Amino acid sequence: MGNKFLVTLGALVVVISTSVFTVGETERVIKFQLGEIVGADFQPGLHFKIPFLNNVKKFDSRILTMDSTPERFLTAEKKNVIVDSFVKWRIGDVKTFYTTVAGDVNQANIRLDQIIKDSFRSEFSKREIKQLVSTDRSAIREALITNVSPHAAKLGITIVDVQVKRIDLPSEVSSSVYQRMEAERARVAREFRSQGSEAAERIRADADKQREIILANAYRDSEILRGEGDAKAAEISAKTFGDDSDFYAFYRSMIAYKQSLGKSGNIMVLEPNSDFFKYFKNQK
Repeated sequence: MGNKFLVTLGALVVVISTSVFTVGETERVIKFQLGEIVGADFQPGLHFKIPFLNNVKKFDSRILTMDSTPERFLTAEKKNVIVDSFVKWRIGDVKTFYTTVAGDVNQANIRLDQIIKDSFRSEFSKREIKQLVSTDRSAIREALITNVSPHAAKLGITIVDVQVKRIDLPSEVSSSVYQRMEAERARVAREFRSQGSEAAERIRADADKQREIILANAYRDSEILRGEGDAKAAEISAKTFGDDSDFYAFYRSMIAYKQSLGKSGNIMVLEPNSDFFKYFKNQK
């Protein structure tokens, strides 16, 4: 009796264990019935199946990375560039993923790598090397994701990201590109220097013009002031002469004496009774 109960209990445990399966948060599951798919995309948790009639396959639903080997692509000017890139993807439609690549990640990477290279080839053929170097990588990224996603969806794959790690030039192309870039920079530098020289000449000419105007105005003002001063001096002299003619004559004679006799080496030939010396003769 006891042995029969243990056998029954053991059989029951086996049946139950083969009748349920669990789905984790990071898993995608397909249920088969005699080799035919009868269910997919189960929610995380506990699920049931018919023992010996149903079986399940589990796949990793986390983000996977495909690191492509560097590949050469032609640009719009028919120059080779070496592109190193990687793709992040996950299983989108697990049923399609199983039917197209047999659920094999390596097979999926091979198929996806070809799709990515075709998209790179198409995008790079539209751009010149200068555009590839100067263009924001996000613009290329968005274009690649847009182009690749529909083809990847046919494999049951969802593209998360496509990134270009680096773009290198073959040695035979690098020198010619650098020479063109150097020539372009030299042309721009010459243009800037020419514009600077032109601006400097304009500034210098304007400064010379302003200088001449300032000097002319200063000379004009000085002449006006000098004329006003001479007029004022003449007015004062005339007034002084009118008020006291003897003093004015004496003052003018003193100035003449100072200018004539105050310097060594001056020789004057005059008659003793000349009016020039009248103040020396007159002692009153």
